[in-house]
Amino acid sequence: MVPARGLEWPGRQNCYWAAHARVAIVNMLRFDVYRNHEPASDIDLSGAYVFGQDTIPVRADLAAAAGQVSCIKRSPGACGLALQWEAGEAGRFLLPTTRLPERSKPYNLNVELARGQIGQILLKREDWGLFDFPGAKPFNDDFDKIRRQFVEALQAPDPAEAAAIAALALAAAVTLGEKMTLFHAEILLKRRKATSRPSAFGCMVDLFASSEEYTGRLRDAFDFIRVPMPWKHTEPKEHQYQYSQADMWMNWAARNRKAIHAGPLLSFEPAHLPEWLYIWEHDYDALRDLAYEHIQRMVQRYEKHVKVWNVVSGIHAHNGFNLNFDQLMELTRMSCLLVKKQAPNSDVVIDLTMPWGEYYARNQRTIPPLLYADMAVQSGIKFDSFGLQLYMGVPVDGFYVRDLMQVSSMLDEFVGFGKGLHITACGVPSNMAPDAWDAWAGQQPIAKGGQWHQPWNPRLQAEWAQAFCRVALSKPFVESVCWRDLADYEGHFIPHGGLCRNNMEPKLAYKEFRAFRSMLNESHTSVDAAPKHRPGET
Repeated sequence: MVPARGLEWPGRQNCYWAAHARVAIVNMLRFDVYRNHEPASDIDLSGAYVFGQDTIPVRADLAAAAGQVSCIKRSPGACGLALQWEAGEAGRFLLPTTRLPERSKPYNLNVELARGQIGQILLKREDWGLFDFPGAKPFNDDFDKIRRQFVEALQAPDPAEAAAIAALALAAAVTLGEKMTLFHAEILLKRRKATSRPSAFGCMVDLFASSEEYTGRLRDAFDFIRVPMPWKHTEPKEHQYQYSQADMWMNWAARNRKAIHAGPLLSFEPAHLPEWLYIWEHDYDALRDLAYEHIQRMVQRYEKHVKVWNVVSGIHAHNGFNLNFDQLMELTRMSCLLVKKQAPNSDVVIDLTMPWGEYYARNQRTIPPLLYADMAVQSGIKFDSFGLQLYMGVPVDGFYVRDLMQVSSMLDEFVGFGKGLHITACGVPSNMAPDAWDAWAGQQPIAKGGQWHQPWNPRLQAEWAQAFCRVALSKPFVESVCWRDLADYEGHFIPHGGLCRNNMEPKLAYKEFRAFRSMLNESHTSVDAAPKHRPGET
């Protein structure tokens, strides 16, 4: 047996590295990247990840140099790459390629991104029945043009020329995908209105906001309010409870006949956890018992007021206690069963965050969101609906900008679960300037989070809000949509993401949100009124 050139036999260490190098080559994907007919000199891999079957992210080491992206995967098999990419005037999105087998020759990234978008249009055109649907002919004609352009890119002899043609096809495909998505949404919205089924619009409240202007904006534009119940606030010190803010909002909702969505009751996000709880981070049994007592106490106090309980939120993605899969599922089962037993007439919701699951590529102690959802259904956990949080415009995992077809396709994944879906929180920025009052203290540059058509501004925020509501509520299983922040008060989540400025002056998004709600529910009365009990009363 002859050693490979450049490798020496003596010593086990050399043998190990030789074997490791062979595995790396077998499990590697490489992409040539071109801009302006030349190899790209600056390739942004922020937010990029590799995904495998069923679009589940997989662990991989990504690197960019000399106009090429290398992906060294930790497991074999066909995989795709998702990364931020310019799509012409359509914007800058986190876009995926198709799944590709390993090969020694690099792929052309520009071509593969176009292939991925065209493949998605083909899939959704079939799913939505738009091949021969009346009124869909212009979309089909446009698609034929894009497909011919893509074939031209495949036949181009020069890879730089192929990349340039594919870039034009990609931009046109993203634009066409969004037009098709809105067209399909409009068809289903008309059907929804015809069935006389009302839709609920809500907003999460700031526990510490109580001005008349603030409550007036809520009263005028929303069917329900979502009252957050972070454990960190309701029990800041062990056995010392604080209910005054939550009580105030429960009473306000009762007086104004607004339905109440409350929670999450259990979330492992650092902003939701009391400091004293970390004492038990290595004692699962104690942690479980404390969670049980906390949930029981909150539901007993407010069960006569709350219509929808957001029971567990994001524990598939935020696993600060390093719990294993079985422990996370046991906590989910215990929490839902407890709330269902104490509040049988309320809707019990399991809330999913970061729905595309990029975090799983970085942390294998988490669970991909759709796998977690499927396990919750298959294991017989007692709950009524899923919740979903969807934010865009911040350069961190789960918050990069996606196009409307990706959003609609992701929502379609919930059809097979046979459960209702609440959009428990959503939001996008209305400005590109740093926002010192947001959840990241203005430290995240908004421009690096992507772009929907053009840089974020008040008009664009309003257009996105209406487009998203149209897409979400066109799905017959989506029961409500809730915006995250009413105002840009200190501590709001998405930078400039409120529907009003911090002086409570309404932005265009607030007016669009209110107008769309009125249009969709114009023939319906208000959503279920809240009961008139006061918190703590029996």
